[in-house]
Parts: sequence; structure tokens; C-alpha cells
Amino acid sequence: MKTFFHVDMDAFFVSVEELFDPSLKGKPVVVGGQPDERGVVSAASYAARKFGIHSAMPLRTAYKLCPQAIFVDGHRERYLEYSEKVFVVLQQFSPRVEMASIDEAYLDLTGTERLHGPPLAAAHRLHEAMRRGTSLNCSIGASTSRLVSKVASDQAKPNGVLWIMPGGEARFLGPLDVRKIPGVGKVTERNLHACGIRKVRDLAALEEAFLEERFGKWGLALAGKARGEDAGGWFDGEVGEGDDPKSISHEHTFSVDTADTTAIDAMLVRLAEMVARRLRDHKLWTRTVQIKLRYSDFSTFTRAKTLDHATQIDTELAEAARALFHRAWSGKAIRLLGVYAQSLEADEGQTNLLEEEKTERWRKTLKAVDRLRDKYGDGTVSLAASLKAGFRARVHENPENLPGKTPKKEE
Repeated sequence: MKTFFHVDMDAFFVSVEELFDPSLKGKPVVVGGQPDERGVVSAASYAARKFGIHSAMPLRTAYKLCPQAIFVDGHRERYLEYSEKVFVVLQQFSPRVEMASIDEAYLDLTGTERLHGPPLAAAHRLHEAMRRGTSLNCSIGASTSRLVSKVASDQAKPNGVLWIMPGGEARFLGPLDVRKIPGVGKVTERNLHACGIRKVRDLAALEEAFLEERFGKWGLALAGKARGEDAGGWFDGEVGEGDDPKSISHEHTFSVDTADTTAIDAMLVRLAEMVARRLRDHKLWTRTVQIKLRYSDFSTFTRAKTLDHATQIDTELAEAARALFHRAWSGKAIRLLGVYAQSLEADEGQTNLLEEEKTERWRKTLKAVDRLRDKYGDGTVSLAASLKAGFRARVHENPENLPGKTPKKEE
């Protein structure tokens, strides 16, 4: 019988901020930026949630709901530091740990009963160990599947433990709204409601053939999920497999919409640099570069280009990204830009022989640059064209290298 835990840190960003400023405890706190800024809520304290504030809500809306709330920009470095501490505690209970995000993880505890005791006892031990090791609270769901464990941890919040005994998965899931199923967003929920499906038990009662006809392969995955099975999406692989990324990207939302060509070009170069750096970290090369641009009216467009050779060099990615953008841009003010590396490959393959000498110089230069960035920070060395970009990572965005997934550096 399999045993999986899902560990979700409670109000993680807010809780970390409270460790550094205890005066925040018990108060309505919003992490993500200031109320007059464009952006969204990264996290809200439980006191703030009582006013209807939740993550992904626009900061300005949060302010209207609770003007007395304390708005905090957030500190990504602190969150990364404490995410590492969380990972260290989790590894004490199982070598098979998968960080799903900066503040949640799956553990495979199958076969560990002689070491940690039965699932409920092990969950309580982990709960206490997390508090000792990080000074933070968490909620833990335990069951025979990752999906049910994830739902259980949500039901256990805040600071609780919930074990769904083998055979009780359907009874546990049945009364819950279909939105509680991982992977069911607003659109899917609306489509399910249109079919008269509001509770998980309604979904479980339907024939797989009907769901497949209505929703395709996703319908079959939904049928499995309704029974408490690990089906589709995140659950396709094993816990802790640590696969290489399928794509690498960075995006930036401007504080004020802009049509300033200099600012836009600088941001495209900065985003390309960040993508190229992560490609080198993972020892991957990209053959397809894609950009995303979003205008003030939220209309969004993507454009992609397949290169004649795979690359991980900043200037080549930047050149491709800028060319794609200027062919697609209407001249209207831009709200968001993104640069993506796709069609990733494990080796460079055939290079352009005429450009090989130039490419080799860039390889040596960037290897030295990456060492400087490792030691002094990513902003230490940049291409001249990106210096005016003013990129600031949003605190709600998952960092590029989660604990346990950080690529190994060459000595």
C-alpha cells in the first residue's frame, strides 16, 4: 500500500515576514507590493483573509477591502532560505521528496512505517519536526495518493494534520466542490457546472466515455481524480524524479504600461539573459525562442522562431527575442513581456562553423560571468543593452531552482 504526504506551509510568505518582524503577528498583512502598485497579492495573513483578501487578487482591490492592512513588498531571498530549511526537514523523513513550489511538497513514505510509525503518527512527527526546524507552521495531508493528500492538506489548514484511511478516498472527496480537485480551474469548473456537475461525487458517478467525449483526455483524468487516483498532469511521474525542465521562461509586468522602445528592448535583453543563464545551469540548449507580449487592454500575443542551431548564449537569445518582438509589436503600450526557451536539447549539436570562433569566445566569457554571478548575485554583470531594464522578480513567482532541483555546478 502506497503512502504519500502533501506538506503545505501555512501563509508561508507572511509567516516568514513575521519571524523577522514579530509585530506583524495577528495583524492583517498583505505580501506582494504596495497598495498603489500594479501587481497581485502573493500571500495574505489569516487576519487579512477575513476581509476577503486572497492570493492573486490585485493589490489595489486588497486595499479597498482592507485599507488598514499592512502591505509588504516581500523578500524572495528569505523565502528561498526558508524553503531550503523546509526541504532539509522533509528529507529527514523520506529520500523521495518533490518540491511542488516554494512552499509545498510531496513525500513518498511508502515502506517507512518501521522507521516513522503508521501514517498518522508519522504525519504528527513531521508536523512537530517542521515547527522545530523552521519555526513555521504547516498543514499535512496523508493518504494512498498524492491527489487525495493534496486535497487533505488543504482541508487541514491551518496548522493541521488529516489522514484519509485506505478505502475512504471516495467518501472524503465526494461532498467537496469540484473546484477542490487539483487542476480544475475556473474554466473547467464552469464547464462542469454546465453539465450539472458541482460536487466530486457528481463527477465520480459519470461514465468515463461521457467525460472523454465531452472533455477529451482531460475527461479521463478527471474521472480518475474523482476516484482519488493520481491521474494526469503533475501526477504522471514519480515523486522526486527531478526531470529536466521542458521549457524555461521569465516574464516581467511593467509598473506602468510603456511604449518606450529603449525600455522594452532593455527588458527583452534582460529576460533573455536570465533564460540563457538557467539553460547553462541545467546544461541545456534551446532551438526555439518564443516571446509573449500583453497590451494595456490585456490582449496577449505570442510569437516563436526556430533557430538554425541550438544555443544557450545570451546575445543569440536576445537578438531572436528582439527581432520577434519588433515584427509583432503594433506600437501600443506594453503591459507584460516574456521570453521563453523551448525545444530544449541536452547537447549543442551541429554549430555554424563560420561562427564557431565567436561562439567559443562567448562560451568562455559567459562561464566567467556565471562564476561572478554565483558569487556576487545575478545583477553583478549584465549585457550593456539590459542595464536600463529595472527588472524586479515578483515574490509570488516560483524561483527558478527549487530545493532539490538546483542543477549541479561544474567544479
